[in-house]
Amino acid sequence: MPLYPRRAAPTPAEPAAPLSLGALLTQVRAALHHRFPDSYWVVAEVAEMTRPRQAGGHCYLTLTEPAAGAEALGFVAQARATLWGSRYQQLAPAFAEATGQELRPGLRLLLRVKVTFHEQYGFSLDVQALDPSYTVGELARQRLATLRKLQEKDLLERQQELTLPLAPQRLAVISSPTAAGFQDFVCQLEEAPYDFALTLFPALMQGEGAPASIRGALDAIRPRRGQFEVVILIRGGGAKTDLLAFDEYGLAAAVAAFPLPVLTGIGHERDEAIVDLVAHKALKTPTAVAAFLVERLARLEGLLLDLAERVADRSRQHQARHHAQVQRLADHTREAARQQLRRTTDQLGQRSRQATQAPRQHLRQLGQHLESFRYTLPRAARQTVAHEAQHLRRRSRTVLQRFVRHHQRKREALLKQQFAVQRGLEKWLAAREVQLFLAEAQVLRRENQLLRQRR
Repeated sequence: MPLYPRRAAPTPAEPAAPLSLGALLTQVRAALHHRFPDSYWVVAEVAEMTRPRQAGGHCYLTLTEPAAGAEALGFVAQARATLWGSRYQQLAPAFAEATGQELRPGLRLLLRVKVTFHEQYGFSLDVQALDPSYTVGELARQRLATLRKLQEKDLLERQQELTLPLAPQRLAVISSPTAAGFQDFVCQLEEAPYDFALTLFPALMQGEGAPASIRGALDAIRPRRGQFEVVILIRGGGAKTDLLAFDEYGLAAAVAAFPLPVLTGIGHERDEAIVDLVAHKALKTPTAVAAFLVERLARLEGLLLDLAERVADRSRQHQARHHAQVQRLADHTREAARQQLRRTTDQLGQRSRQATQAPRQHLRQLGQHLESFRYTLPRAARQTVAHEAQHLRRRSRTVLQRFVRHHQRKREALLKQQFAVQRGLEKWLAAREVQLFLAEAQVLRRENQLLRQRR
């Protein structure tokens, strides 16, 4: 017999009556309302977004919490959220004004939400407020991360290592062909007094597809880069939110690593995109890019004209000095030739007198001798006289021919000397002109180097 009496077997409880689905969900809604009566600030990322299709429509969001870690995939939480029409019309413009971009998938937001549950539509979050300052900080962090990544890969300053041509005129332009900024750019170049060879590579300049479209245009330019001197990236203004496409890392890296100098005119006066920072030179608007190109050509033209004028002045001065020197040498040569001719003439006259004096004396002697033999040797005397006269004429002709040859040799020697002097002066003048041109070219290169250093 047992020491203690056995307990009575418990009477089984009657099972609770089953609930309908509506009743269960009504209890869930009541429990959620009781447990989460207030609104809460939540950090989440917009995975999907359905914008209102008409004025006053509602905006539907899918909020997620991405998995932690760089290699993690997927998300750890997800919920639907709703921005009702009137609240969307208030919050969306204020958010765009404060952050510089519209609500879109991929943004991390700080939202104040209220937990709601409906028997037919299930769990949802009612968005009551947005804190733009959180998103601004997140965008700034992403921008800083992009800049650091570009710096780590040595891309931030790579465009500055390229040399911008002195006067770029063969331009590869990336823009939308219908953009007003592109039309203004073309008009300003056409109004300039210089010729530009412009080739347009069409691309989207705003929206989510803009970075990929612009990279595609750069890829189209790359195999033809020998045909161009510079790449122009311009857009015709637009909303401030459109500038975010130019902060994308892939586009900034493509611009930084491009083998030609890239000039940007994105169209924002106050904001500077990352593409502006990595480009060879960033200007505010398309017309500013056109003005920069025209001004660069005008400056080069002015330098060339000034250099040409200076070269011409120096050449005229050198020519005047050398002409005067040549004139002095020519005068000196003519005077020396006249003096030499006078001396030669005097010598020839003296020799002629000497040559004629001796025959006269000999004739007188012969005359005296003939006088003594006038009666015995008249024929011999006549023959002798004739012979001597003929001999005298031959000697006279010989003397005259010698004088003519001597005078001709002297004249040829003087002409050769004058030609040699003139030839030497011409060579010296040409050498001086070449030295002057090289010196002026060196001055121009130094001025260009100073100009690049100032920029």
